[in-house]
Amino acid sequence: MEDQLLHEGRYLRLKQRGRWEYAERTNASSAVIVVAITPEDKVLFVEQYRVPIEARSIEMPAGLVGDLGEAESVEVAARRELLEETGWAAEHIEYLMAGPSSSGMSNEMIAFVRASGLSRQGAGGGDETEQITVHEVPRAEVAAWLFQKMNEGFSIDPKLYAGLYFVEHNPDGNRASAAGSAA
Repeated sequence: MEDQLLHEGRYLRLKQRGRWEYAERTNASSAVIVVAITPEDKVLFVEQYRVPIEARSIEMPAGLVGDLGEAESVEVAARRELLEETGWAAEHIEYLMAGPSSSGMSNEMIAFVRASGLSRQGAGGGDETEQITVHEVPRAEVAAWLFQKMNEGFSIDPKLYAGLYFVEHNPDGNRASAAGSAA
């Protein structure tokens, strides 16, 4: 079945295949979420206002792969986004798995990576177009902190719970066998 282009914007394209409408990115090959724990056993989260949901959101550091106009790997994008958003640099980036961000709405794929060997390089906060607040939460307090943030009215990105799963259940960073490569 052939895709029909319904609309093309600067960063997104709306398409239809049969009766199904879906969105795809025009400026990136995929996205990456970075699971990062500091040497002090604190999980890194970012907070930023998200226009589509009209709310501040708590997320793990993340970003687009290849959105700067050049081909890059998931690992390179992860290093760049982690440093830009949080101010932490990673000695190692380990691919964990990839899957759809919202399989009923978009063909976008998201890879999860683990960042280790972290060292602080700056304050973070994002680039000139972003206003990101960095949170370093002790791993033992993450569940209570997220619950508190939700009660304060923050939107909690459910994908961060997948990242937290990898913190507890994939400690050596071995590739998930059925996931394949992400970029």
